[in-house]
Amino acid sequence: MKLLDARLCSLFQRHLRQTLTFWSVFFSFGLCIAFLGPTVLDLRCQTKSTLQQITWVFFSQQFFLLVGSSMGGLFNKSLMSSLSALFSSSLIISLVFAMIPFCHDVILLCVVMGLAGKAMGVIDTVANLQLVKLYQKDSAVFLQALHFFIGLGALVSPLVADPFLADNSCVLGANWTANSSSTSDINHLRDSLVGQGAALRNTSQYPLYTNGVVVTRVSYAFWIMAFINLPVPVAVLALMYHERLLPCSRNSPRLLDKEPESSSEPSGVSGRGHGDLFDCCKPAKLRGHSSIFFILHALAGAIVFITDGIIGSYAGFVYTYAVLPPLLMGHKAAGCLDSIFWASITVGRLAFIYFSYRYAAPLLLTISLVGVIVVQFLLLIFYTSRVFLVVGTCVLGLCISSVFPSMLAFTEDMFDYKGCATTVLVTSASSGEMMLQLLVGSVIHSHGSYAFLLCSTVTSLIGFCLFLLLLYAQRIHTGSRVPGKPEQGE
Repeated sequence: MKLLDARLCSLFQRHLRQTLTFWSVFFSFGLCIAFLGPTVLDLRCQTKSTLQQITWVFFSQQFFLLVGSSMGGLFNKSLMSSLSALFSSSLIISLVFAMIPFCHDVILLCVVMGLAGKAMGVIDTVANLQLVKLYQKDSAVFLQALHFFIGLGALVSPLVADPFLADNSCVLGANWTANSSSTSDINHLRDSLVGQGAALRNTSQYPLYTNGVVVTRVSYAFWIMAFINLPVPVAVLALMYHERLLPCSRNSPRLLDKEPESSSEPSGVSGRGHGDLFDCCKPAKLRGHSSIFFILHALAGAIVFITDGIIGSYAGFVYTYAVLPPLLMGHKAAGCLDSIFWASITVGRLAFIYFSYRYAAPLLLTISLVGVIVVQFLLLIFYTSRVFLVVGTCVLGLCISSVFPSMLAFTEDMFDYKGCATTVLVTSASSGEMMLQLLVGSVIHSHGSYAFLLCSTVTSLIGFCLFLLLLYAQRIHTGSRVPGKPEQGE
């Protein structure tokens, strides 16, 4: 049985260069999003800051990622602006990796990581928008592959960093040695800081030194990652040259202008996007649209807000949950849970590349969301089982992995690929990843570790109910459209 039919293979071959470039920038995104947790202790030594101060770096990255996501649609006005944004953003990520070893002040490190976060947000929105515009009704398969490359990058960066991380305290005082802090204590602390919920944890029980001689080799890891990422902006620049978008390549017409339109492209679709999130919500844009238009966007945005929030909070706090009663897992075993979760998300997105071709997005979303609820309920029931926590973490990652790309393909299909849905969904996902971690962190602090699973279960149930409302609203939206007549407000 062929994985893809001849028509889809033909589309892929026609857009091979563009597709591979968009996939590569998402590898760059994943490379940047996963390195901070494992290296944060060495960065604390480099900046000679306290743990409370260094964890603000997480917030800076996440906040500006949200800003970049909401503004990313501004660069969707033309292929030139989109590729220019991807080139500058991927180059900024390489420069940030190269600059981090020279950031010896925590405020400067926060600024640099904020710059990286904004570049990541722009990549997130622009790459999704361009891939949806390129494949339109056939975009589901290629979106799953796009998001697979985030996971691939997220798996690579900790592997690169690991050989260069300090086994003991990396700030040596005058009257003590590196052996003052045992390797097990440092590894415990490092594991507790992995995940984007690190900024929300109480780390005051770890009295690490801030004055002394810094003995860390983590700079080499950042320079290696800068080198690994460098081919990505080069690939974007090569695509710009191939598309006759550079001054030195404008002697002949752009190649895309010579090619026939994709067979999947509906007639009358404009190449322009709706701009950024705020542009989508301007009164001039809103006038004339039916209320169902906004309900559909709001419901889809709320679903990815919840599911990406579950991903962020689970990755951020599963270690904390595992080492506390009643599980009391060993620190080494608990430290593997975050890696297992991200690995299962990566494998799930790889598997859903095929499933997205074989089955419709609503069916995949239904199976995924039901699977998330079932796993969460089983984790609640078997909350004392260490084995089931490991198995449940793996299955949860597989189930939730495809929700965002499937929802993006489904929502854009409802609105004939105008781009506004992509901006709304990407911004909602970034918001959910940040806001739900704040919620879960505060709940764990006030009500104990069991509330971690309870929060995830309740939010997953709410997400499924919203999905059912989305299907109902989509049915009304489809029934209200008159064939051959443009929608109101278009």
